[in-house]
Amino acid sequence: MQVEVAQQVTVETRFKGGRYSLLVSSFRYNKMRYPVKQPLTKYIYPSRIVTFFLILAPACRSGEQKELTKAGTRSNEKIVFEKLDSIRIDYLGTPTVHDIDPVNKRIIFMDHKENSEDIHIADFEGNILQSFSKFGDKPDSYGGLMGTLNFTDTNRFLVYGYRGFLTFDMEGMLKSLVKYDDFHVPSQSRRSMGYNMERLGQKYLFINQGPSPQDLNEYRAFKLLTLLDPLKGTRKPMIGFPEGSRFLNGNHYFFPCWFPVFTVHRSKIYTAFGIEPVIYVYETFPPHALVDSISLNLPNYMGYNGSENPSDIRVLGMCFVSGKIENIKKIGSLLLIGYFPGYAEKDISINFENKTQEETEYFQISMREKYPSRIAIVDSLGNVINDFVPDNLSPSSMLLRDGQLWMMEKPDEEVERDYFRLFRVGLKIENK
Repeated sequence: MQVEVAQQVTVETRFKGGRYSLLVSSFRYNKMRYPVKQPLTKYIYPSRIVTFFLILAPACRSGEQKELTKAGTRSNEKIVFEKLDSIRIDYLGTPTVHDIDPVNKRIIFMDHKENSEDIHIADFEGNILQSFSKFGDKPDSYGGLMGTLNFTDTNRFLVYGYRGFLTFDMEGMLKSLVKYDDFHVPSQSRRSMGYNMERLGQKYLFINQGPSPQDLNEYRAFKLLTLLDPLKGTRKPMIGFPEGSRFLNGNHYFFPCWFPVFTVHRSKIYTAFGIEPVIYVYETFPPHALVDSISLNLPNYMGYNGSENPSDIRVLGMCFVSGKIENIKKIGSLLLIGYFPGYAEKDISINFENKTQEETEYFQISMREKYPSRIAIVDSLGNVINDFVPDNLSPSSMLLRDGQLWMMEKPDEEVERDYFRLFRVGLKIENK
């Protein structure tokens, strides 16, 4: 029961080692899915209303998920994930899910290959409705992708590409092209489920893809996020490292160490900067003031504090073996944190030892088994309510759309599947 997920990251430097390989062009994981047909678990008994209650939020759009708000749980209870629904799409390849529209029951995914990038539109029954390509030398090509594709309405989706902001209909017809007021080849990008652009009114929040900082002054001036305006073609960098951030300690880091993840919830931006186990909360409106910071006391989290020596070869590798925050979602007053815990000191030392290719491959496989990515359910003060490895689900893939939380199934590293699967996930109480 594995999902085949493809994930692509572009960075400035080639590196291989540690937990996974990160190449200039891409790295990939696999994913799958299956239909789950089971009765929904009762969330709460009336007698437990005093200690744990549900707020039924008015649905702005159909299918909005119930919000679970913590007021306290009994010592023998915990909050866990529950698979509520699933979608299976028969497809042989390496699909990357870009966006999900629960209202119109549509999924958009791509297959990123060396010489092609096909776009596929599917429904919630698993049927592929349309397939087309805008890759390569075409009049309506996007040139190169800089982020995920995003649904904009019932019949259109937005492409953030080298040529500008392009809007297509579901049949692949170009409806509009807005070129940038300036353009620079991005220094990095990530295109996979869980690393999506987030809507802010008519604009979108995304990562800053400008050059990486090299010294303390550049770190202080660096902006981590960008506000994209598809109507005007503008991109405005925003939100820098706050005072007290470890990235302002004067030490040296390699780019992926601060790769930001973020979510938008009720006029607030919740973001974390890679290896730093802190959630920073900002206003969504200018000047995007910092209003809160939530330190995460994640169990067995091994974070990296940089190196005083810029020539330290471990600067490159530590970003891949250090703990890091991979995803954030907000449901009610709860934060869902997808994270990689990082290697223990002994395994970090072994990671940097000289090894044969066979020894390296064996070591990396054993580390993936020893240190799987996890989910922490955290309250508004940063207290960890529960921490676990989700059952066959990828923590970094969490995608919240119209109140519904969707995730990709983990890959089967031994068996190639001719389908992939998505799961809609809820929260429930169960006994410890």
